[in-house]
Amino acid sequence: MNIIITGAAGFLGQRLAAALLQNNVLPFERLILADINTPRPPLEDARVRCVALDLSQPQAAETLIDADCGVLFHLAAIVSSHAESDFDLGMQVNFDATRQLLEVARHKAPAMKFIFTSSLAVFGGELPALIDDGCAVTPQSSYGTQKAMCELLINDYARKGFVDGRVLRLPTISVRPGKPNKAASSFASGIIREPLHGEAAVCPVSPELTLWLSSPGRVVQNFIHAATLPASAFGVSRTVNLPGISVSVRQMLAALREVAGEQVSSLVRFEPDEAINRIVASWPGNFDVRRALAMGFGADEDFQQAIRAFLRDEQAQGEG
Repeated sequence: MNIIITGAAGFLGQRLAAALLQNNVLPFERLILADINTPRPPLEDARVRCVALDLSQPQAAETLIDADCGVLFHLAAIVSSHAESDFDLGMQVNFDATRQLLEVARHKAPAMKFIFTSSLAVFGGELPALIDDGCAVTPQSSYGTQKAMCELLINDYARKGFVDGRVLRLPTISVRPGKPNKAASSFASGIIREPLHGEAAVCPVSPELTLWLSSPGRVVQNFIHAATLPASAFGVSRTVNLPGISVSVRQMLAALREVAGEQVSSLVRFEPDEAINRIVASWPGNFDVRRALAMGFGADEDFQQAIRAFLRDEQAQGEG
């Protein structure tokens, strides 16, 4: 069996690839890492093949998927603010490319587990205080709309037996390593990561804004768990809200202060940005994830744990 990761040059793709190579939860013969620029293998392993591929181009999916593909983790996407500012590119990458992958899988590998990373950006507008898996999606951004369209499409392909689809709605990931990106939620990592590096950080939203968060390590564990489940575990809907923790920005900074001290947390200042706030404030911050927990998905204990996990990862990379 082969496993494919799209968006494999990104930090989640790299972490997922490393986790698959380091354990035997999903045995495979070849791990194919694909991205618009050639990904690097996270570990030296003869089973890894790295491919530069623009999935928005015709026939790209044809060159990637064959009958030996047993699992595809579809992580490739244009992030929220970028999709909002460039509608056509967002549609090409976030929706059209997904449909092309599904069509090729339908004809070449219909038994393949197609694991799609969606987003809580599919929600918006007037929402209940607590979101569950059955809550209607009313996205307030182009990115959220593109993700919601993909969710419906994957559920229909699964219903018809065209592919074994599994849709995972990710919480906002914090703390992300590396540099800020064009995601509207980029600040959720920046207000922790930059101060820990001794740098000032700007928070563009209210300290009272509540976010639904997960650490990178926990999300990767949930990706792999999704690939181990039988299709019957999902029931009628192949879409599941992954577990997270509900934390306000004020609580995030309090956790930073607890872990790293007052001098570090004081490096964050507030400068409201209405464009970012409009997108992020439309996302819900509280979820009922009893279904996901019953399926075996997991969450971080608290945000302090997520910060300490980031520090351990940074230390490990420095020692490596």
